Amino acid sequence: MSTESITQDADESQPVDPESTAGASAAGDPPDPIAALTAERDQLAAEKAELHDRFLRSQAEFQNSRKRAEKERVEFAEYASTEAVRALLPILDDFERATKIESTDKEFGKGMQMIYQRFYDSLKKLGLEPIVSAGQPFDPHIHHAVEMVETAEAADHTVLDEYQRGYNFKGRLLRPAMVKVAVEPGSKQTGSN
Repeated sequence: MSTESITQDADESQPVDPESTAGASAAGDPPDPIAALTAERDQLAAEKAELHDRFLRSQAEFQNSRKRAEKERVEFAEYASTEAVRALLPILDDFERATKIESTDKEFGKGMQMIYQRFYDSLKKLGLEPIVSAGQPFDPHIHHAVEMVETAEAADHTVLDEYQRGYNFKGRLLRPAMVKVAVEPGSKQTGSN
């Protein structure tokens, strides 16, 4: 085969793009500068928007983590004080029982009452709130029934007496009250079902 036929075959196998031939004739002309600047501006604006979005998200995440840490710190401090007050409740109960006992020495009884009152007031300032039980309807969320008494003198499921006072601490139940509850005669459940 001759070189002329090889060149002719190569020219026939490749399609000719009319724009490339036009560009070849105008190869000396520079590309459109406005279109290039517009494309670059659009690209930079998109990058700026993405970076601004990432910045705002990072800032929001930081604010959320800061608030979460503050909330956890407050909850921890509240929990620690709750446990401290819970540990002091038996002492408060002992003082309350001691003040109810008659003493031959009136000054000693008066001193015990003053100590009890100061201790109780200090715990109230921290957030301790007594639960009023006597005469109230029985509520299993705040009362612990240790005795059920059949009686017609009080309404069914009414607290008759309080054996141990219950307390809330900053609005949450700290200790339920141990109470005696009235039930209608004949309705007291026995162990057989």
